[in-house]
Amino acid sequence: MARFVVDSTALDGLKLIHRRKLEDSRGFFSRFFCAEELAHVGFTQPVAQMNHTMTRRCGSVRGLHFQYPPHTEDKLVSCLRGEIFDVAVDIRRGSPTFLHWHAERLSAENGRSLFIPKGFAHGFQTLTDDAELLYLHSTPHVQSAEGGLNPADPMLAIAWPLSFAEVSQRDAAHACLTPEFGGI
Repeated sequence: MARFVVDSTALDGLKLIHRRKLEDSRGFFSRFFCAEELAHVGFTQPVAQMNHTMTRRCGSVRGLHFQYPPHTEDKLVSCLRGEIFDVAVDIRRGSPTFLHWHAERLSAENGRSLFIPKGFAHGFQTLTDDAELLYLHSTPHVQSAEGGLNPADPMLAIAWPLSFAEVSQRDAAHACLTPEFGGI
């Protein structure tokens, strides 16, 4: 029996994954990752890196981050505590949905993950205090390949659910997009 239910989104390759929970009086069990099952989604490389974040303040924004080729990465993002508004922006050169964004609410309770394929920028806003995330990456982080979009960029017009409580200086300093931005 498949432990995941997968829904497509309007952005090609971006998938919402529902982890099935088996519950009893002790609590629950859910499969977090299965290479065989998630290969059908597009996560075909081994997990190269796992990152765990905790964001203290509700309304905080992290991102929108990506890596330039040849270090592009697939990500599987899950919320382990609290709730977030998770955003992926298509920055694939030539994509019919170039610069379109899609968001999902991920929480510890709903057991959902977002599979974000290569060629997307990723960020999130916390909807609760002390939100914790776990990221699985297909390639290791390469600092010299870091890229980012400004989360407040009017060209993206992301409908963040809350006013920004906090944004890092680095994320706020990303220039807004110009027509010259051709994607990756």
